[in-house]
Amino acid sequence: MRIGLTRAIVIALVVGVAIGAWLPAVGIAIEPLGTVFLRMIKSLVVPLIFATLVVGIAGHGDDMRSVGRLAFRSIVYFEVVTTLALVVGLFVVDLMRPGAGVDLTAVTPEQGTELASKMTTFSGFLEHVVPQSFVDAAAHNEALQIVFWSILFAVALTRVKQGPRATMLAFCESLAEVTFRMVDLVMLFAPIGIGAAIAATIGHHGLGVLGSLGKLVLTLYIALAVFVVFVYLPVAIAARIPVRPFLKAIREPALIAFSTSTSEAALPSSLEQMEAFGVPRRIVAFVIPTGYSFNLAGSTLYLAVTALFAAQAGGVAMPLSRQVVMMLTLMLTSKGVAGVSRAGLVILAGALAEFGLPVQAVALILGVDVFMDMARTTVNVVGNCLASAVMARWELRTEEAKGMTHGAPGRDDIASL
Repeated sequence: MRIGLTRAIVIALVVGVAIGAWLPAVGIAIEPLGTVFLRMIKSLVVPLIFATLVVGIAGHGDDMRSVGRLAFRSIVYFEVVTTLALVVGLFVVDLMRPGAGVDLTAVTPEQGTELASKMTTFSGFLEHVVPQSFVDAAAHNEALQIVFWSILFAVALTRVKQGPRATMLAFCESLAEVTFRMVDLVMLFAPIGIGAAIAATIGHHGLGVLGSLGKLVLTLYIALAVFVVFVYLPVAIAARIPVRPFLKAIREPALIAFSTSTSEAALPSSLEQMEAFGVPRRIVAFVIPTGYSFNLAGSTLYLAVTALFAAQAGGVAMPLSRQVVMMLTLMLTSKGVAGVSRAGLVILAGALAEFGLPVQAVALILGVDVFMDMARTTVNVVGNCLASAVMARWELRTEEAKGMTHGAPGRDDIASL
Protein backbone atom coordinates (compact mmCIF):
# COMPACT_ATOMS: atom_id res chain seq x y z
CA MET A 1 0.00 0.00 0.00
CA ARG A 2 2.91 2.38 0.73
CA ILE A 3 4.81 1.89 -2.53
CA GLY A 4 1.75 1.94 -4.79
CA LEU A 5 0.18 -0.75 -6.94
CA THR A 6 2.14 -0.02 -10.12
CA ARG A 7 5.52 -0.23 -8.38
CA ALA A 8 4.43 -3.39 -6.60
CA ILE A 9 3.53 -4.98 -9.95
CA VAL A 10 6.90 -3.98 -11.46
CA ILE A 11 8.73 -5.48 -8.46
CA ALA A 12 6.61 -8.64 -8.78
CA LEU A 13 7.53 -8.88 -12.47
CA VAL A 14 11.26 -8.71 -11.70
CA VAL A 15 10.98 -11.23 -8.87
CA GLY A 16 8.82 -13.52 -11.03
CA VAL A 17 11.36 -13.50 -13.89
CA ALA A 18 14.17 -14.29 -11.42
CA ILE A 19 12.22 -17.19 -9.88
CA GLY A 20 11.29 -18.60 -13.29
CA ALA A 21 14.87 -18.37 -14.60
CA TRP A 22 16.77 -19.62 -11.54
CA LEU A 23 14.13 -21.78 -9.79
CA PRO A 24 11.89 -23.04 -12.62
CA ALA A 25 10.34 -25.76 -10.47
CA VAL A 26 9.21 -23.16 -7.95
CA GLY A 27 7.87 -20.96 -10.75
CA ILE A 28 5.79 -23.82 -12.10
CA ALA A 29 4.60 -24.74 -8.60
CA ILE A 30 3.19 -21.25 -7.90
CA GLU A 31 1.33 -21.10 -11.23
CA PRO A 32 -2.07 -21.62 -9.50
CA LEU A 33 -1.68 -18.18 -7.88
CA GLY A 34 -1.54 -16.62 -11.34
CA THR A 35 -4.49 -18.70 -12.49
CA VAL A 36 -6.55 -17.57 -9.47
CA PHE A 37 -5.83 -13.92 -10.28
CA LEU A 38 -6.80 -14.38 -13.95
CA ARG A 39 -10.03 -16.12 -12.97
CA MET A 40 -10.98 -13.37 -10.55
CA ILE A 41 -10.30 -10.57 -13.03
CA LYS A 42 -12.02 -12.35 -15.95
CA SER A 43 -15.13 -12.92 -13.82
CA LEU A 44 -15.67 -9.15 -13.82
CA VAL A 45 -15.58 -8.67 -17.61
CA VAL A 46 -19.22 -9.48 -18.43
CA PRO A 47 -20.97 -7.39 -15.74
CA LEU A 48 -18.69 -4.43 -16.52
CA ILE A 49 -19.34 -4.49 -20.27
CA PHE A 50 -23.08 -5.01 -19.88
CA ALA A 51 -23.67 -2.42 -17.15
CA THR A 52 -21.47 0.33 -18.58
CA LEU A 53 -22.79 -0.07 -22.14
CA VAL A 54 -26.44 -0.02 -21.09
CA VAL A 55 -25.96 3.07 -18.91
CA GLY A 56 -23.84 4.76 -21.57
CA ILE A 57 -26.34 4.25 -24.39
CA ALA A 58 -29.77 4.19 -22.75
CA GLY A 59 -28.77 6.87 -20.25
CA HIS A 60 -28.57 9.38 -23.10
CA GLY A 61 -32.21 9.06 -24.01
CA ASP A 62 -33.22 8.54 -27.61
CA ASP A 63 -30.05 9.85 -29.29
CA MET A 64 -29.27 6.71 -31.29
CA ARG A 65 -27.63 8.77 -34.03
CA SER A 66 -24.64 9.46 -31.77
CA VAL A 67 -24.29 5.72 -31.09
CA GLY A 68 -24.23 4.94 -34.81
CA ARG A 69 -21.75 7.76 -35.40
CA LEU A 70 -19.44 6.42 -32.68
CA ALA A 71 -19.61 2.91 -34.13
CA PHE A 72 -18.80 4.10 -37.67
CA ARG A 73 -15.92 6.29 -36.55
CA SER A 74 -14.48 3.55 -34.35
CA ILE A 75 -14.46 0.99 -37.18
CA VAL A 76 -12.84 3.47 -39.58
CA TYR A 77 -10.18 4.32 -37.00
CA PHE A 78 -9.54 0.63 -36.27
CA GLU A 79 -9.07 -0.19 -39.95
CA VAL A 80 -6.66 2.68 -40.57
CA VAL A 81 -4.53 1.83 -37.52
CA THR A 82 -4.35 -1.91 -38.25
CA THR A 83 -3.40 -1.19 -41.87
CA LEU A 84 -0.53 1.01 -40.65
CA ALA A 85 0.50 -1.80 -38.28
CA LEU A 86 0.83 -4.18 -41.24
CA VAL A 87 2.86 -1.62 -43.20
CA VAL A 88 5.25 -1.08 -40.27
CA GLY A 89 5.61 -4.82 -39.73
CA LEU A 90 6.43 -5.51 -43.38
CA PHE A 91 8.93 -2.63 -43.50
CA VAL A 92 10.86 -3.69 -40.37
CA VAL A 93 10.97 -7.40 -41.23
CA ASP A 94 12.17 -6.60 -44.77
CA LEU A 95 14.89 -4.44 -43.24
CA MET A 96 16.07 -6.85 -40.51
CA ARG A 97 15.41 -10.18 -42.33
CA PRO A 98 15.15 -12.38 -39.18
CA GLY A 99 14.38 -15.50 -41.25
CA ALA A 100 17.54 -15.40 -43.35
CA GLY A 101 19.69 -18.43 -42.60
CA VAL A 102 17.10 -20.20 -40.44
CA ASP A 103 16.99 -23.97 -41.10
CA LEU A 104 13.47 -25.42 -41.45
CA THR A 105 14.55 -28.97 -42.31
CA ALA A 106 14.57 -30.05 -38.67
CA VAL A 107 10.85 -29.31 -38.13
CA THR A 108 7.75 -30.93 -39.58
CA PRO A 109 4.64 -29.17 -40.95
CA GLU A 110 2.11 -31.16 -38.86
CA GLN A 111 1.53 -28.48 -36.21
CA GLY A 112 1.14 -25.73 -38.79
CA THR A 113 -1.21 -27.81 -40.92
CA GLU A 114 -3.35 -28.62 -37.87
CA LEU A 115 -3.60 -24.95 -36.91
CA ALA A 116 -4.38 -23.93 -40.51
CA SER A 117 -7.36 -26.29 -40.49
CA LYS A 118 -8.88 -24.23 -37.65
CA MET A 119 -8.86 -21.05 -39.74
CA THR A 120 -12.07 -19.05 -39.28
CA THR A 121 -13.70 -17.59 -42.39
CA PHE A 122 -15.04 -14.05 -42.45
CA SER A 123 -18.60 -15.36 -42.69
CA GLY A 124 -17.89 -17.55 -39.68
CA PHE A 125 -16.67 -14.49 -37.81
CA LEU A 126 -19.90 -12.61 -38.63
CA GLU A 127 -21.93 -15.52 -37.28
CA HIS A 128 -19.74 -15.58 -34.19
CA VAL A 129 -20.59 -11.94 -33.40
CA VAL A 130 -24.22 -12.84 -32.65
CA PRO A 131 -24.68 -15.00 -29.52
CA GLN A 132 -27.02 -17.96 -29.44
CA SER A 133 -27.57 -17.21 -25.78
CA PHE A 134 -26.49 -14.34 -23.55
CA VAL A 135 -25.78 -16.85 -20.78
CA ASP A 136 -23.54 -18.92 -23.07
CA ALA A 137 -21.67 -15.81 -24.25
CA ALA A 138 -21.23 -14.70 -20.63
CA ALA A 139 -20.01 -18.12 -19.54
CA HIS A 140 -17.29 -18.07 -22.23
CA ASN A 141 -16.45 -14.36 -21.77
CA GLU A 142 -17.15 -13.61 -25.45
CA ALA A 143 -16.61 -9.86 -25.29
CA LEU A 144 -17.88 -9.01 -28.79
CA GLN A 145 -21.04 -11.09 -28.33
CA ILE A 146 -21.68 -9.37 -25.00
CA VAL A 147 -21.22 -5.97 -26.68
CA PHE A 148 -23.68 -6.91 -29.46
CA TRP A 149 -26.34 -8.15 -27.02
CA SER A 150 -25.84 -5.22 -24.62
CA ILE A 151 -26.29 -2.70 -27.44
CA LEU A 152 -29.54 -4.39 -28.50
CA PHE A 153 -30.72 -4.36 -24.88
CA ALA A 154 -29.80 -0.68 -24.45
CA VAL A 155 -31.56 0.35 -27.67
CA ALA A 156 -34.67 -1.58 -26.61
CA LEU A 157 -34.49 0.10 -23.19
CA THR A 158 -34.69 3.54 -24.82
CA ARG A 159 -38.07 2.51 -26.27
CA VAL A 160 -39.80 1.60 -23.01
CA LYS A 161 -41.65 3.91 -20.63
CA GLN A 162 -39.75 6.18 -18.27
CA GLY A 163 -40.59 4.17 -15.12
CA PRO A 164 -39.17 0.77 -16.18
CA ARG A 165 -36.29 2.52 -17.95
CA ALA A 166 -35.29 4.45 -14.81
CA THR A 167 -35.44 1.26 -12.72
CA MET A 168 -33.22 -0.69 -15.10
CA LEU A 169 -30.77 2.21 -15.50
CA ALA A 170 -30.47 2.53 -11.72
CA PHE A 171 -29.79 -1.21 -11.47
CA CYS A 172 -27.10 -1.10 -14.18
CA GLU A 173 -25.50 1.99 -12.66
CA SER A 174 -25.33 0.25 -9.29
CA LEU A 175 -23.97 -2.92 -10.91
CA ALA A 176 -21.23 -0.93 -12.66
CA GLU A 177 -20.20 0.90 -9.48
CA VAL A 178 -20.08 -2.28 -7.39
CA THR A 179 -18.12 -4.14 -10.08
CA PHE A 180 -15.55 -1.32 -10.32
CA ARG A 181 -15.06 -1.56 -6.57
CA MET A 182 -14.58 -5.32 -7.00
CA VAL A 183 -11.89 -4.54 -9.56
CA ASP A 184 -10.12 -2.45 -6.90
CA LEU A 185 -10.26 -5.36 -4.46
CA VAL A 186 -9.02 -7.93 -6.98
CA MET A 187 -6.16 -5.64 -8.05
CA LEU A 188 -4.79 -5.78 -4.50
CA PHE A 189 -3.88 -9.39 -5.34
CA ALA A 190 -2.35 -8.36 -8.69
CA PRO A 191 1.33 -8.28 -7.63
CA ILE A 192 1.14 -11.85 -6.31
CA GLY A 193 -0.88 -13.13 -9.26
CA ILE A 194 1.21 -11.36 -11.90
CA GLY A 195 4.49 -12.40 -10.29
CA ALA A 196 3.32 -16.02 -10.20
CA ALA A 197 2.12 -15.87 -13.82
CA ILE A 198 5.42 -14.57 -15.20
CA ALA A 199 7.41 -17.01 -13.03
CA ALA A 200 5.37 -19.93 -14.40
CA THR A 201 5.80 -18.71 -17.99
CA ILE A 202 9.59 -18.47 -17.66
CA GLY A 203 9.68 -21.73 -15.69
CA HIS A 204 7.84 -23.64 -18.41
CA HIS A 205 9.64 -22.21 -21.43
CA GLY A 206 12.93 -20.93 -20.05
CA LEU A 207 14.95 -18.07 -21.47
CA GLY A 208 17.11 -20.44 -23.52
CA VAL A 209 14.56 -20.65 -26.35
CA LEU A 210 15.40 -17.04 -27.18
CA GLY A 211 18.85 -18.09 -28.36
CA SER A 212 18.09 -19.49 -31.81
CA LEU A 213 15.13 -17.23 -32.60
CA GLY A 214 16.18 -14.17 -30.65
CA LYS A 215 16.41 -12.11 -33.83
CA LEU A 216 12.76 -12.83 -34.65
CA VAL A 217 11.64 -11.75 -31.15
CA LEU A 218 13.87 -8.67 -31.35
CA THR A 219 12.45 -7.79 -34.79
CA LEU A 220 8.90 -7.91 -33.42
CA TYR A 221 9.77 -5.77 -30.39
CA ILE A 222 11.52 -3.19 -32.58
CA ALA A 223 8.59 -3.14 -35.02
CA LEU A 224 6.12 -2.64 -32.17
CA ALA A 225 8.27 0.17 -30.74
CA VAL A 226 8.46 1.86 -34.16
CA PHE A 227 4.69 1.53 -34.50
CA VAL A 228 4.03 3.08 -31.10
CA VAL A 229 6.43 5.99 -31.69
CA PHE A 230 5.50 6.77 -35.30
CA VAL A 231 1.78 5.93 -35.25
CA TYR A 232 0.31 6.01 -31.74
CA LEU A 233 2.30 9.02 -30.55
CA PRO A 234 1.39 11.25 -33.55
CA VAL A 235 -2.25 10.14 -33.21
CA ALA A 236 -2.25 11.13 -29.54
CA ILE A 237 -0.64 14.49 -30.30
CA ALA A 238 -3.00 15.20 -33.21
CA ALA A 239 -6.01 14.39 -31.00
CA ARG A 240 -4.58 16.61 -28.24
CA ILE A 241 -4.39 13.73 -25.76
CA PRO A 242 -2.04 14.69 -22.88
CA VAL A 243 0.68 12.09 -23.30
CA ARG A 244 2.15 11.91 -19.80
CA PRO A 245 -1.20 11.61 -17.97
CA PHE A 246 -2.27 9.03 -20.57
CA LEU A 247 0.88 6.96 -20.01
CA LYS A 248 0.24 7.13 -16.28
CA ALA A 249 -3.35 5.97 -16.79
CA ILE A 250 -2.41 2.93 -18.89
CA ARG A 251 0.52 1.71 -16.78
CA GLU A 252 -1.60 -0.69 -14.78
CA PRO A 253 -3.52 -2.40 -17.64
CA ALA A 254 -0.34 -2.50 -19.76
CA LEU A 255 1.60 -4.29 -17.01
CA ILE A 256 -1.25 -6.77 -16.56
CA ALA A 257 -1.35 -7.45 -20.30
CA PHE A 258 2.43 -7.90 -20.56
CA SER A 259 2.74 -10.25 -17.60
CA THR A 260 -0.32 -12.40 -18.33
CA SER A 261 -0.27 -12.26 -22.18
CA THR A 262 -4.04 -11.88 -21.95
CA SER A 263 -5.94 -8.81 -23.15
CA GLU A 264 -9.04 -10.04 -21.36
CA ALA A 265 -7.31 -9.83 -17.98
CA ALA A 266 -6.54 -6.15 -18.60
CA LEU A 267 -10.07 -5.22 -19.69
CA PRO A 268 -11.57 -4.30 -16.29
CA SER A 269 -8.53 -2.19 -15.40
CA SER A 270 -8.59 -0.53 -18.86
CA LEU A 271 -12.24 0.44 -18.46
CA GLU A 272 -11.69 1.83 -14.97
CA GLN A 273 -8.46 3.71 -15.75
CA MET A 274 -9.71 5.32 -18.97
CA GLU A 275 -12.92 6.47 -17.29
CA ALA A 276 -10.81 7.95 -14.48
CA PHE A 277 -8.66 9.58 -17.18
CA GLY A 278 -11.72 11.45 -18.40
CA VAL A 279 -13.22 9.36 -21.20
CA PRO A 280 -17.03 9.15 -20.82
CA ARG A 281 -18.35 5.77 -19.77
CA ARG A 282 -20.49 5.34 -22.89
CA ILE A 283 -17.39 5.68 -25.12
CA VAL A 284 -15.11 3.54 -22.96
CA ALA A 285 -17.70 0.77 -22.71
CA PHE A 286 -18.20 0.61 -26.48
CA VAL A 287 -14.75 1.31 -27.95
CA ILE A 288 -12.51 -0.86 -25.76
CA PRO A 289 -14.49 -4.16 -25.89
CA THR A 290 -15.18 -3.70 -29.62
CA GLY A 291 -11.49 -3.04 -30.19
CA TYR A 292 -10.71 -6.49 -28.79
CA SER A 293 -11.89 -7.88 -32.14
CA PHE A 294 -11.32 -4.99 -34.57
CA ASN A 295 -8.35 -3.06 -33.16
CA LEU A 296 -5.66 -5.70 -32.64
CA ALA A 297 -2.79 -3.66 -34.05
CA GLY A 298 -0.15 -5.56 -32.07
CA SER A 299 -1.45 -8.94 -33.27
CA THR A 300 -1.77 -7.68 -36.85
CA LEU A 301 1.84 -6.45 -36.85
CA TYR A 302 2.90 -9.82 -35.41
CA LEU A 303 1.22 -11.58 -38.34
CA ALA A 304 3.11 -9.44 -40.85
CA VAL A 305 6.47 -10.09 -39.16
CA THR A 306 6.03 -13.84 -38.73
CA ALA A 307 4.59 -14.41 -42.22
CA LEU A 308 7.59 -12.78 -43.89
CA PHE A 309 9.90 -14.58 -41.45
CA ALA A 310 8.50 -17.87 -42.75
CA ALA A 311 9.05 -16.76 -46.36
CA GLN A 312 12.64 -15.74 -45.63
CA ALA A 313 13.37 -18.97 -43.74
CA GLY A 314 11.95 -21.02 -46.62
CA GLY A 315 13.88 -19.06 -49.24
CA VAL A 316 10.65 -17.97 -50.96
CA ALA A 317 10.91 -14.69 -52.87
CA MET A 318 8.21 -12.20 -51.87
CA PRO A 319 8.08 -9.20 -54.22
CA LEU A 320 6.35 -6.06 -52.99
CA SER A 321 3.19 -6.76 -55.01
CA ARG A 322 2.78 -10.15 -53.35
CA GLN A 323 3.48 -8.67 -49.93
CA VAL A 324 0.69 -6.13 -50.49
CA VAL A 325 -1.77 -8.89 -51.43
CA MET A 326 -0.77 -10.86 -48.34
CA MET A 327 -1.13 -7.70 -46.25
CA LEU A 328 -4.71 -7.19 -47.45
CA THR A 329 -5.49 -10.86 -46.78
CA LEU A 330 -4.12 -10.66 -43.24
CA MET A 331 -6.05 -7.45 -42.61
CA LEU A 332 -9.32 -9.24 -43.43
CA THR A 333 -8.61 -12.61 -41.83
CA SER A 334 -7.28 -11.08 -38.61
CA LYS A 335 -10.84 -9.92 -37.86
CA GLY A 336 -11.80 -13.54 -37.31
CA VAL A 337 -9.57 -14.15 -34.32
CA ALA A 338 -12.24 -13.63 -31.65
CA GLY A 339 -12.80 -16.71 -29.53
CA VAL A 340 -10.18 -18.85 -31.33
CA SER A 341 -7.55 -20.60 -29.23
CA ARG A 342 -4.01 -19.58 -30.28
CA ALA A 343 -5.71 -17.16 -32.63
CA GLY A 344 -2.55 -15.52 -33.94
CA LEU A 345 -0.95 -18.84 -34.85
CA VAL A 346 -4.17 -20.07 -36.44
CA ILE A 347 -4.38 -17.01 -38.71
CA LEU A 348 -0.65 -17.24 -39.47
CA ALA A 349 -0.81 -20.92 -40.40
CA GLY A 350 -3.81 -20.31 -42.66
CA ALA A 351 -2.04 -17.42 -44.44
CA LEU A 352 1.15 -19.46 -44.94
CA ALA A 353 -0.82 -22.32 -46.48
CA GLU A 354 -2.79 -19.95 -48.72
CA PHE A 355 0.35 -18.27 -50.12
CA GLY A 356 2.39 -21.43 -50.49
CA LEU A 357 4.85 -20.52 -47.73
CA PRO A 358 6.47 -23.16 -45.46
CA VAL A 359 3.89 -24.06 -42.81
CA GLN A 360 6.55 -25.84 -40.74
CA ALA A 361 7.83 -22.39 -39.70
CA VAL A 362 4.89 -22.31 -37.26
CA ALA A 363 6.55 -25.05 -35.20
CA LEU A 364 9.64 -22.86 -34.79
CA ILE A 365 7.63 -19.74 -33.98
CA LEU A 366 5.63 -21.70 -31.39
CA GLY A 367 8.76 -22.04 -29.25
CA VAL A 368 9.07 -18.27 -28.73
CA ASP A 369 5.45 -17.28 -29.26
CA VAL A 370 4.84 -16.73 -25.55
CA PHE A 371 7.50 -13.98 -25.45
CA MET A 372 6.11 -12.32 -28.58
CA ASP A 373 2.58 -12.64 -27.21
CA MET A 374 3.52 -10.54 -24.17
CA ALA A 375 4.54 -7.60 -26.37
CA ARG A 376 1.74 -7.75 -28.93
CA THR A 377 -0.91 -8.09 -26.20
CA THR A 378 0.46 -5.00 -24.46
CA VAL A 379 0.28 -2.98 -27.69
CA ASN A 380 -3.28 -4.24 -28.27
CA VAL A 381 -4.35 -2.99 -24.84
CA VAL A 382 -2.56 0.36 -25.17
CA GLY A 383 -4.07 0.84 -28.63
CA ASN A 384 -7.61 0.26 -27.41
CA CYS A 385 -7.14 2.67 -24.51
CA LEU A 386 -5.83 5.29 -26.93
CA ALA A 387 -8.74 4.63 -29.32
CA SER A 388 -11.26 5.41 -26.57
CA ALA A 389 -9.53 8.74 -25.82
CA VAL A 390 -9.33 9.64 -29.53
CA MET A 391 -13.03 8.85 -30.01
CA ALA A 392 -13.86 11.01 -26.99
CA ARG A 393 -11.99 13.93 -28.54
CA TRP A 394 -13.66 13.36 -31.90
CA GLU A 395 -17.11 13.30 -30.31
CA LEU A 396 -16.33 16.47 -28.38
CA ARG A 397 -15.35 18.34 -31.54
CA THR A 398 -18.51 17.19 -33.30
CA GLU A 399 -20.73 18.35 -30.48
CA GLU A 400 -18.84 21.63 -30.16
CA ALA A 401 -19.47 22.24 -33.87
CA LYS A 402 -23.17 21.60 -33.28
CA GLY A 403 -23.27 23.80 -30.19
CA MET A 404 -24.12 20.82 -27.98
CA THR A 405 -21.16 20.92 -25.59
CA HIS A 406 -22.65 22.88 -22.71
CA GLY A 407 -25.04 20.97 -20.57
CA ALA A 408 -24.75 17.69 -22.46
CA PRO A 409 -24.29 14.62 -20.25
CA GLY A 410 -20.68 13.54 -19.96
CA ARG A 411 -19.24 16.59 -21.73
CA ASP A 412 -17.30 17.74 -18.66
CA ASP A 413 -15.55 14.37 -18.62
CA ILE A 414 -14.53 14.71 -22.27
CA ALA A 415 -13.33 18.26 -21.77
CA SER A 416 -11.11 17.12 -18.86
CA LEU A 417 -8.92 15.31 -21.39
